[in-house]
Amino acid sequence: MAAFDFDGFELPEQPLRTVAVSFLNARPLIHSLQGDAAPRLPDGRPLFELVEALPSACASALEQGEADLGLVPVAAYAAHPEWEVVPNIGIGCRGEVETVVLVADCPLEEIENVWLDEASRTSAVLVRLLMRASGLAPKYAPARHGDGAQLAMGKDAALIIGDAAFGLSERFTTCIDLGAWWLEQTGLPFVFAFWAARPEKLMPVHVAALEWARERSLQKYAEQIAAGYREEKLAELEASPDSPGEAMPANHYANYLRRRIRYGLETHQREGLVEFLTQARESGLLEIPGLASEDPVHVRFAGTAAPAVLRRARARRREPMEVQALLDKAAAGERLELAEGIFLHDRADVMALGRAADARRRALHPEGQVTYIIDRNVNYTNVCVTRCKFCNFYVPPTAKTGKYTLSREQLAQKFTETLELGGVQILLQGGLNPELGIEWYEDFFRWTKREFPGLHMHALSPTEVIHIAQLEDMPIRAVLERLQAAGMDSLPGGGAEILDDEIRNRISPFKNTAEEWLEVMREAHALGMKTTATMVFGFQETSEHRLLHMDRLRALQDETGGFTAFITWPFQADGTRLKLRDDTSAMQYLRVQAVARLYLDNIPNIQVSWPTLGPEIGELALRFGANDFGSVMIEENVVSQAGAHFMMTAEEIERHVRLAGFEPHRRNQRYELLAG
Repeated sequence: MAAFDFDGFELPEQPLRTVAVSFLNARPLIHSLQGDAAPRLPDGRPLFELVEALPSACASALEQGEADLGLVPVAAYAAHPEWEVVPNIGIGCRGEVETVVLVADCPLEEIENVWLDEASRTSAVLVRLLMRASGLAPKYAPARHGDGAQLAMGKDAALIIGDAAFGLSERFTTCIDLGAWWLEQTGLPFVFAFWAARPEKLMPVHVAALEWARERSLQKYAEQIAAGYREEKLAELEASPDSPGEAMPANHYANYLRRRIRYGLETHQREGLVEFLTQARESGLLEIPGLASEDPVHVRFAGTAAPAVLRRARARRREPMEVQALLDKAAAGERLELAEGIFLHDRADVMALGRAADARRRALHPEGQVTYIIDRNVNYTNVCVTRCKFCNFYVPPTAKTGKYTLSREQLAQKFTETLELGGVQILLQGGLNPELGIEWYEDFFRWTKREFPGLHMHALSPTEVIHIAQLEDMPIRAVLERLQAAGMDSLPGGGAEILDDEIRNRISPFKNTAEEWLEVMREAHALGMKTTATMVFGFQETSEHRLLHMDRLRALQDETGGFTAFITWPFQADGTRLKLRDDTSAMQYLRVQAVARLYLDNIPNIQVSWPTLGPEIGELALRFGANDFGSVMIEENVVSQAGAHFMMTAEEIERHVRLAGFEPHRRNQRYELLAG
């Protein structure tokens, strides 16, 4: 991998004081931050001024202001919610980790005392949680790092962390891997540590450089790091035979880095992270200042760097542009640049935008028809691990009451009623329920196709597909292939919100990234599935965020051609925890939709969002670029819980379409007209 590219980044005046864990598992994160390849400021100083320490010492250095950035135990973050976490990097595992173990010379049930390695706060909390979940209540006491193995005797156990844990499984009657134990208890991966920074110290260039360093080390230097560590261990044991741990073969260390440790903070890792913090808080093992007892746990992720396409657009915006010329250009079907789309969003009169969007709609759909579909939005489960701030629908898996997963009998009743009302499709979406594996979905789709062959299954947002893939540890393509073979026909565009990780980290920090969402759609299109694309605005995002979202959709559509339609709507805040003051008015909605029709020149259909704003605004929206009135929506449970309560029959939809001056026609998901 080439040297880190500083192009387009604002640079700090000083190196960032950084402290990192000294264990082997941290070396892939810091290897490329040191030496000749390290990113350096123009005056030759390193971007990161790096020292190494034990995990607890890293946290202390950050707490006391001795460092600005630290690779810290997750548990240490709980006391400092003001810290900013680097979004995509962590040290974790999914199952056996090998270097966080509980050892004893007696069975687990007979342990009376546990010596806790004082070098790690996270592992100490984790072992308490796991013991408690197993109905065990030993006493706990701190032990100096490296002393645990000598203290584990009789009825005493010891928590051993880090490099000292290598090779211990052969020395003790009981050796329990905490990563495997956590996975068994929760079905989730575990995150032990991540990069965290003091407020306002972290810049986008730092985030990008940390990601570059991780990728460079893992791609090119894992074996070299492993071999170097073995040589150090051999020298240490020769100098001090009583040193904890033992020297393993170099390939053992390399496999540990490549297979045991997971260095990401993707969706599933974030789910495991928030589950740990939630359980620890509810058990009284961690306190989070300023968080009410009923509030869900969240993590403050740092902002990410602007992508190159946006940096180029900012440079282009310094050049003169004229509103009417751009409106004429877009109305004629010529492609707008990103900078031009942003300029129109900010500067064009909303009525002028509407006229241009309406002209573009007439060019794409000259027949004067407006389509709609009869379907039912079935939310099959409300159990969800993601805890999005804007959602008032989900119930966490740990809740004692209020959870549901619909039975086959309940589903059959809903599907039968849908067919009786002329429905042709089920829009199936739900929470991220860790109890539902891929076989549950396969059985469900096979059953649906067998019992209700007339229903098209427009099912599972990319967020749900990502959750299943990570739950099963399978590639996205393989999950989609199996679900498609079982009877899933197409994908809705849910879970997109704003496709920018700066916004996503703020409103839904444990959800998938923008690129993960796009990758699911890319793979679905490659398999011949058609999908829709969505955008929810009103999260205090800027016009740059909105147009970058559209630009990413347009780029993927250029690549695959798989999107049938685009739907946008304003965030409904009533009853949710995300209290924002943003313009979600009808006029703002019409502005955003009109810009979308002009910018998304390769997505054929624009659907109005009457369920959030009412049918009269839906009529107006048909003159602001839309050609589809959406769905009868026999049932809806998500936005209705956030203040949107508009529902209509097919007859009412057709009346509003005619009032707007169009001829209504029913359609299917592929926008093919249906008879009758």
